[in-house]
Amino acid sequence: MTEFPRPLDKALIDRFAAIVGDRYALRDEREIAPYLTERRGLWHGATSLVLRPGNVDEVSRIMRLATESGTPVVPQSGNTGLVGAQVPDRTGREIILSLSRLNRIREIDVLSNTVTVEAGVILQTLQEAADAADRLFPLSLAAQGSCQIGGNLSSNAGGTGVLAYGNARELCLGVEVVLPTGEVFDDLRKLKKDNTGYDLKDLFVGAEGTLGVITAAVLKLFPKPKAREVAFVGLSSPEAALSLFGLAMDRAGSALTAFELIGRRPYDFTLAHAQGVVRPLVEDWPWYVLMQISSGRSAEDARGLIEEVLSVGLEQEMVGDAVIAASLAQGDAFWNFREVLPEAQKPEGASIKHDISVPIAAIPQFIDKAAEAVAAVSPGARVVCFGHMGDGNLHYNISRPVGGEDQAFLDLYHTMNRAVHDVVRGFHGSISAEHGIGQLKRDELIETAPPMAIDLMRRIKAAVDPAGIMNPGKVI
Repeated sequence: MTEFPRPLDKALIDRFAAIVGDRYALRDEREIAPYLTERRGLWHGATSLVLRPGNVDEVSRIMRLATESGTPVVPQSGNTGLVGAQVPDRTGREIILSLSRLNRIREIDVLSNTVTVEAGVILQTLQEAADAADRLFPLSLAAQGSCQIGGNLSSNAGGTGVLAYGNARELCLGVEVVLPTGEVFDDLRKLKKDNTGYDLKDLFVGAEGTLGVITAAVLKLFPKPKAREVAFVGLSSPEAALSLFGLAMDRAGSALTAFELIGRRPYDFTLAHAQGVVRPLVEDWPWYVLMQISSGRSAEDARGLIEEVLSVGLEQEMVGDAVIAASLAQGDAFWNFREVLPEAQKPEGASIKHDISVPIAAIPQFIDKAAEAVAAVSPGARVVCFGHMGDGNLHYNISRPVGGEDQAFLDLYHTMNRAVHDVVRGFHGSISAEHGIGQLKRDELIETAPPMAIDLMRRIKAAVDPAGIMNPGKVI
């Protein structure tokens, strides 16, 4: 393992800066500050240098020099991650490599239904470009106005469209990656079928910058639906929501493009704290579902499907009440209600968050058992449960007890994590469904994953990054 310089000396900083030019080599503390803290404020790093290359050749030259000098590199694309993967450590010896200037959409191919895009393109910009070409790019996240494609791929982002379209990994056909040595792995192919050896792109998608720097990718596009229908549904229990999901899958099939579960507490928090939201249903219910059905055929088809699902759901007493959006604007308002849920939890004080997945059929049981585990750790703590029920991913967050002290509750962070994650593992689930591992879950992953899995990951890391300079201290 290369001995890292500490701290970086000025001559080495000058060599890195010369690659991108002084304008794009940030050294001033005020300019660097936004790159050092992630959005929840859990990690605060330090660095002497932020590099903002403008093309793949500059990234390659940076990585060659980093390997030569043993300088650790932290790739950063959007800085919206929630597990600390994009934040350098506190030593100041790591440099940040920002991909924000690699922001071109290189090609939209409507016949192949693909788009070739650089890592710094903002997700919403890509969505809008696809829409202008009469296509759909379905990855949809709350942070889509600021997150970037490189970060989406490095964290294998999920979001609300996974039920119908899959995670970022399923949307990626090819990648361009700069390796730690500076070599460029160009695999920007549009092929949907390719069985020529190992699928190497999957080494880098979801690797959180520990194996190389994703600089571009070929992503899937889809025909735009002719119509969508959105409904907000009130239910008595997660069991009722699960039954409704089964009914919707049976009647709508692939036209069911979203099925979001929302507990009463996050619903109430949103009404209390979010700006501009409107109560979707007149009466309160213990649980809610936000359901979307999209049709590639007609508006009448989408409307008929959602009305059929809700009508049968009411007849079979799965559904307590429901409203179908009367306009595109109301449908957008329903989705906005869902998207502001995480922020609406903040005014309630300190929280401990979990991004988990379990088999869909086990969701009601998980919710019951996890609530017991939470109460055992912190009586009075408030469960804030919502998420993508259609793919088994729940954001199982815990707010401190009413009147409790923030720091006293945060002191329970690891105890609470372990209690909830023990329940997750009891259902053969995952402790990280879509946010990644980063720093937050690294130690728990190493401690609880099958030893052979950790060993294989370390072997791959050692083979691809023998100098150990790629985002050290993250994942494994």
